[in-house]
Amino acid sequence: MAKNLKDVVFTSALRTPIGKFKGLWKKSQAHELGKIVILNILQQTKIKPEFIDEVIMGQVLTGGTGQNPARQAAIAAGIPVEKTAYVINQVSGSGLRSIASGYQSILLNESKIVIA
Repeated sequence: MAKNLKDVVFTSALRTPIGKFKGLWKKSQAHELGKIVILNILQQTKIKPEFIDEVIMGQVLTGGTGQNPARQAAIAAGIPVEKTAYVINQVSGSGLRSIASGYQSILLNESKIVIA
């Protein structure tokens, strides 16, 4: 039986900066960096925050960052509180896993527009 998968389109590709532990970004909070990325994605794509269904953020060292940095970043960027946001913690692969999870969410009709 053939299965039709709908097309999933990437409209923007941005990420937070990478650094070493206790390096240049040690005073930067993940949710603040995430907010900057989300705001830039919204600006580039001209998508209104209320159309975002889900925000998925990869972050490995989450200790001391408060509850769910992805949700903090999403709300700070104007994504409505009713929308889903979560963090994936996977060493050396959390960003890629975030994209894969967003892709799956769209394929399963759980979301239409995802920031990952």
